[in-house]
Amino acid sequence: MKGFKLTRGEKCWVLYDVGNSAFTLLISTIIPIYFNALAQGAGLTDVEYLAYWGYAASIATLLVAVLGPVFGTLADTRGYKRPIFLVFLAVGLIGCLALGLVSAWLVFLAVFIVARVGYSGSLIFYDSMLSDVTTPERMDRVSTSGYAWGYIGSCIPFVLSLIPVLFADAIGISMKAAMAIAFTIVAVWWLVMTLPLLRTYRQRHYMEKRARALRDSFGRLGETFRNVRREKKVFLFLLAFFFYIDGVYTIIDMATAYGQALGLDSTGLLLALLLTQVVAFPCAILFGRLAARFPTEGLITVCILAYFGIAVFAMFLAHQWQFWLLAVLVGMFQGGIQALSRSYFTRIIPARQSGEYFGLMDICGKGAAFMGTTVVSAVSQVSGNVSLGVGMLALLFLAGLLLFRSAVRAEEATREACADL
Repeated sequence: MKGFKLTRGEKCWVLYDVGNSAFTLLISTIIPIYFNALAQGAGLTDVEYLAYWGYAASIATLLVAVLGPVFGTLADTRGYKRPIFLVFLAVGLIGCLALGLVSAWLVFLAVFIVARVGYSGSLIFYDSMLSDVTTPERMDRVSTSGYAWGYIGSCIPFVLSLIPVLFADAIGISMKAAMAIAFTIVAVWWLVMTLPLLRTYRQRHYMEKRARALRDSFGRLGETFRNVRREKKVFLFLLAFFFYIDGVYTIIDMATAYGQALGLDSTGLLLALLLTQVVAFPCAILFGRLAARFPTEGLITVCILAYFGIAVFAMFLAHQWQFWLLAVLVGMFQGGIQALSRSYFTRIIPARQSGEYFGLMDICGKGAAFMGTTVVSAVSQVSGNVSLGVGMLALLFLAGLLLFRSAVRAEEATREACADL
């Protein structure tokens, strides 16, 4: 695919990744550190801080896992995907702004859950738009471009947000005011980067509108569940995705919180995770190009194996330089595993039902994240050892690898059966 260039519709779709990734980076860097300060001010221990942060992330992901499939199925109806996407986007933006207005740790967590639900919910419909903005043979490159430009683009609002946070005393403002400025910068960036997609997006694949669209969506969702059980390749992939994306999302959600619990320097953690974004940009682009030469399923397998090694390494993390090395390793494979999983799944599902299928994929992704953050939090709290909790992730990557290879074999068997007809 020499001379690959994004079309106007693909560029606008990619820009939403640039916008929402600013909030993703905020979740994995500044927000946990700010919450740690609020928690310490209220007398919470480091273990309690990590546990409550994990529980909040778990509640948010569980809510999206419940709401996602229903709204995803409804969004497949003609003319519905854009408005429903807008609703979740608005919830995320308002929640992001509201985070700067509260200072009690429990209220902060409640607002964070609302913002996280809006953000995560919008991604269901954004991911399902991929089949509308591009063609099957371009999906790997377009999907990886979204993650790649999202990583590098998010660095701009992140650096702008760091200025008031790191230099609050020098500027002469309170930390609360500095955080309010940071949340506002991210919300404005997110909105501005979304406008091109809102102007250009057209729903090409859809189900015709019915008189009782909401009620019928429940019926179609039940039918989709039955279809997934019959489609072995889809069923096994979703099971595999449940396990391996668990580790990926949990690492993203809790990396800074884990470093804080180990007593590592806050500024060093922020800069290391900024390095993750910088490394992730060329690596995501590289995986998109590799997908044109090598099977997507082989590249996903490499990413899962790499994350297994990362999880094992994280168990023994004790020094700042090790966190920096961990940040580089995560950056190398984070974009690849997410983008290629998205494009791989898009190819094996019906295009006109992409919303409901991505709703089911979100159950697996968000359900996994719920399990991952809960397991890490619970094991850390019971044992008093945060490294032991993080070490549980290696087992999940192993399970995901075995199931994914089974899914690949099922897809190969399906292709051979179709070729014999």
